[in-house]
Amino acid sequence: MTIGDIAPKKERKSRRSKHVVDEKAPLLPRMESDVGFDEFNGASFTGAVFNLSTTIIGAGIMALPATMKVMGLVGGIFMIIFMAFLTEASIEFLLRFSRAGKTTSYGGLMGDAFGKYGRVALQVAVLVNNIGVLIVYMIIIGDVLSGTSSSGVHHAGVLEGWFGDHWWNGRTFVLLVTTLGVFSPLACFKRIDSLSFTSALSVALAVVFLVITVGIAVFKLIGGSIMMPRLLPDVTDLTSFWKLFTVVPVLVTAYICHYNVHSIDNELEDSTQIKGVVRSAIALCSSVYVMTSIFGFLLFGDGTLDDVLANFDTDLGIPFGSLLNDAVRVSYAAHLMLVFPIVFYPLRLNLDGLLFPSARPLVLSNMRFALVTTGLISLIFLGANFIPSIWDAFQFTGATAAVCLGFIFPAAITLRDRHNIATKKDKIIGIFMIVLAIFSNLVAIYSDAYALVKKNSGPRA
Repeated sequence: MTIGDIAPKKERKSRRSKHVVDEKAPLLPRMESDVGFDEFNGASFTGAVFNLSTTIIGAGIMALPATMKVMGLVGGIFMIIFMAFLTEASIEFLLRFSRAGKTTSYGGLMGDAFGKYGRVALQVAVLVNNIGVLIVYMIIIGDVLSGTSSSGVHHAGVLEGWFGDHWWNGRTFVLLVTTLGVFSPLACFKRIDSLSFTSALSVALAVVFLVITVGIAVFKLIGGSIMMPRLLPDVTDLTSFWKLFTVVPVLVTAYICHYNVHSIDNELEDSTQIKGVVRSAIALCSSVYVMTSIFGFLLFGDGTLDDVLANFDTDLGIPFGSLLNDAVRVSYAAHLMLVFPIVFYPLRLNLDGLLFPSARPLVLSNMRFALVTTGLISLIFLGANFIPSIWDAFQFTGATAAVCLGFIFPAAITLRDRHNIATKKDKIIGIFMIVLAIFSNLVAIYSDAYALVKKNSGPRA
């Protein structure tokens, strides 16, 4: 069964007029006239694709070229495409079981399958994952624009490089201006479709990074300064064999967007379009991922760093190299700024659902909407600026929450099969998803713990 086999339009329309608030009801109401949304006739296909694509393409794109260094071009491309198909299957599970249970939110679906504790587990996972992701985004933006210091070495930010060291381009002030001038206004939209334009711009900025990378690689290829990249993994001993598994967490979490699927689906003008929206978004992101990975690895070879953005902090050895470095870094920082509200949207809905499970929908209460929004943005700002070790903590919790949202929860819902609609193939795929997710999480935790211990013991050596 495919995504397109899910529920007729007639059933969808019956849910649009549902006024009773229960744990299965969407946090975003479907009422068209009661809340001033009568002018909204549904989200467009294009806008939905851009919103889902922006949810997928975040900071993880910068880690993909390094997977090619470990896996080789052939292995890396295969894994990116394989994870795209697996992600589509997991989203199909969510949507099919949502139709069967007449639920219109991820939390409602988990509640339908596992009761109250299932819904709470989903909401906590979204909180842990999205708060961590947004804090990391803010840290990266601060690093790119204002610079960062590591092991006594200072890496100048873009603003510092352009204008010198001033109080107004310091990290805290730049992030405060970004929070008040960009994050806060975009976080005030009550419909996810209202972010479709900024999502389109965000995807365009990711493409700008890709175009610059391709251009530099082609220029150096013509000049003969690039060697043929390795096609297969270089496995020479047991250590290099185990190193292959360190890229699994990056690939497994590359397409996590499940927490926004229901919100996008709920607002579609034609609910049958969700099949095309999911497939188009995943195809678009897969193309960007594959091209970025190929040309990033082609450009930097075995010198590709875990975060390829750091490679653009060095001399590229081409005309206007410094200008192109700045263009890449600025476009990436702007991209993350516009990803922020699309990740913030489900965070706010799930926190409200966790704190006020019996209250009326969030968008009907301006006071609650303002308080939850303000509280979350303040928490993220403080975490990014004043808790230096918070990134280390989220390396552990974030990996666990992400695989739960993307694979463990959808697979568990399928295996629970409360409505007896899962096929044998579905259950086999579900078991595979859980095994892959657990393995990925264990590898991520081990790698992060090892790196943390090594970093802390280094200065004393």
